[in-house]
Amino acid sequence: MKLLLVGYGAMNQRVAALAEQQGHTIAGVITPEESIKADYPVFNDFSAELPDADVVIDFSHPVLTKQLLQSSIMAPLVIATTGEKETLEQLMQQKAETQPVFFSANMSYGVHILTEIIKHATPMLKQFDIEMIEKHHNQKVDAPSGTLVKLYDAIVESGHLDAKPVYDRHEQSEKRDPKEIGISSIRGGTIVGEHEVIYAGHDEVMSIKHSAQSKDIFASGALTVADTLISKPNGYYTYHNLGA
Repeated sequence: MKLLLVGYGAMNQRVAALAEQQGHTIAGVITPEESIKADYPVFNDFSAELPDADVVIDFSHPVLTKQLLQSSIMAPLVIATTGEKETLEQLMQQKAETQPVFFSANMSYGVHILTEIIKHATPMLKQFDIEMIEKHHNQKVDAPSGTLVKLYDAIVESGHLDAKPVYDRHEQSEKRDPKEIGISSIRGGTIVGEHEVIYAGHDEVMSIKHSAQSKDIFASGALTVADTLISKPNGYYTYHNLGA
């Protein structure tokens, strides 16, 4: 595949390295950061004369992703940007009318399976209190992570439509409301990514957890999705319908 990368932070650098190991070609990188050093052509915006590509992979930020979705690029899009979920999803749905568009807040297939387990377990644990914890490296900007938001949405859709997310429990001096779902974000060191959902009942606790050991699992996931997406018709895809 010939790939065009949107953003050139740590994730797309891993995508580029792994792609070349697998025999793919990097056609170019789109990033507004003029000081970026890359072994590929670098373009600062979408108005430039961009090279042809089989697939575009976007690990960037909402501002750049919105520009991508409003650009004239017609190649299939693999988008892993988190933040401004509702705005980006609306733009992705519009773009999907003219080309294949895939989105996931987490490119790990293991996190996809974690989400499915949570959807299955939550209805059976309705009397349990739910707490959620995510941990990431000290360079991550958004909190909570897009993946935790995805897991929270799965819990809500699985029978907790009246859930109340609580982010700052230390500011409260009252008993826990049964409808609350506590959300905690931890930032430190080089933690790649950990997501845990805790179900606390009477005299028993269940914990469902996913730990990423390397950013390569996300890069590999993006490349696998890209290889599948190029043969798909126009439409909006996630891990739920990509294999359909």
